[in-house]
Amino acid sequence: MSLTPITASQALSSLASYSVVIDARSPSEYGLDRLPSALNWPSLNDEERVRVGTIYKQKSAFDARKIGGALVARNVAAHIEAYCQDKDKNWKPLIYCWRGGKRSGSLALILGQIGFDVHLIEGGYKAFRAEVLLDLATLALQFDYRVVCAPTGSGKTRLLHELHKAGAQVLDLEALANHRSSVLGLMPGEVQPSQKQYDMRIWQALKAFNPKRPVFVESESKKVGNVSIPECLIAAMRAGRCLRLDLPLQARVALLLEDYDYFVKDADFFCNRLDVLVSIRGRAVVEGWQEKARNGQMAEVVEDLLHNHYDPSYLSSMVRNFKRYGEAEVHALTEHSHQAFAGIALSLAANQ
Repeated sequence: MSLTPITASQALSSLASYSVVIDARSPSEYGLDRLPSALNWPSLNDEERVRVGTIYKQKSAFDARKIGGALVARNVAAHIEAYCQDKDKNWKPLIYCWRGGKRSGSLALILGQIGFDVHLIEGGYKAFRAEVLLDLATLALQFDYRVVCAPTGSGKTRLLHELHKAGAQVLDLEALANHRSSVLGLMPGEVQPSQKQYDMRIWQALKAFNPKRPVFVESESKKVGNVSIPECLIAAMRAGRCLRLDLPLQARVALLLEDYDYFVKDADFFCNRLDVLVSIRGRAVVEGWQEKARNGQMAEVVEDLLHNHYDPSYLSSMVRNFKRYGEAEVHALTEHSHQAFAGIALSLAANQ
């Protein structure tokens, strides 16, 4: 038998050494957040977990353990039959559940008795998340952030993509959030991660970076859709060096029509998203935009949104939130092609 309990701190520093990370919690718990690359082998599925919990509350802990024990035994057997038959004795899983270790302990015990080198996180997911937040607070301060600033539609995300292609270190907070940040940033068919999963994604991204090289990031506000950038990171970003993109208004409109082409293709979806601006811009203004959008005047609506909604507060927000915006390195573009942004990206990457 080989079963080794380890602390969350030890697990955090040794994740890459395991053959697999196994989450023994229910699918709904796993869906909210999990360790990087973890697979879900639930000891109890969602329905079973509710059933056992109800028995625990309405009858007794002893009755709940009897029912739960039988369910867990069947589920563990099914996982071993499905996933372990091709594994040799050098297979080394790391296992966790929520906190107490009962669900993960059952799986770990049997795998250990088979002869696998099993490690079990003491305190489970809850302890690991606490370690991640502690590590994130330190990790976020280790980097030299280069903050890409520009009004909406100026190609900040395009530049990040080109910087990534050029080999620069890029923290794309919108991609990690499955959202384009603004009130119109929700993309069709995309579901945002939970706040816990967003924190984990950011931690994982920073963990992969080299502190000796700069990290390029967009000048985000604190919230990206329904999730928030951790305070430690937003503070570090706002103290970073800024670079500014200047793109003419008409080129910004053209860029947005390309990058948000799903709005052009589905005017109803666009109009539904515009409803969130009623409390800010008023019903009459929003209905005017919606009418134009449905009549195919999308470029006119986008220009009006930029000129009257997004741009007025941009400069004051940048000056207020980003300490070094006034000394930003300016990159002026005359057009919005990917090649134009690729040229800036190659120059920036070469001068790291």
